[in-house]
Amino acid sequence: MALVGLSHYSLRLTPDAVEKTAVFYTDVLGFTRGYRPPFKFPGVWLYAGDSPLVHLIGTADHDKPADTGRLDHIAIEAKGIAEMRAYLSARGVVFEERHVPATNLHQIFVHDPNGIQIELLYRAE
Repeated sequence: MALVGLSHYSLRLTPDAVEKTAVFYTDVLGFTRGYRPPFKFPGVWLYAGDSPLVHLIGTADHDKPADTGRLDHIAIEAKGIAEMRAYLSARGVVFEERHVPATNLHQIFVHDPNGIQIELLYRAE
């Protein structure tokens, strides 16, 4: 028995926030839209490579989210830090950078349109 990695995370949104959020994840972070099963509620699945990593769910009960505790951020491993830094700067996207002490890891933090903090984690290349 072993855990092998992050499958996906889901965001519960108002139906009208789904598209705005999808645009952020595709245009700013570089995800692509992909296949989504024909659920009876609106939504979008966003892919990193072949994996549907982000599920956007449009629901009328968006204001009654499940208690997710003290979620601080969601981390996504990434490559090409110089390119991402330039890309975000050119688009006026506010971001913060940090180096993880005593490691070869560097972080870029951004917030999606819903205020969720996303960490892009880069290993020294």
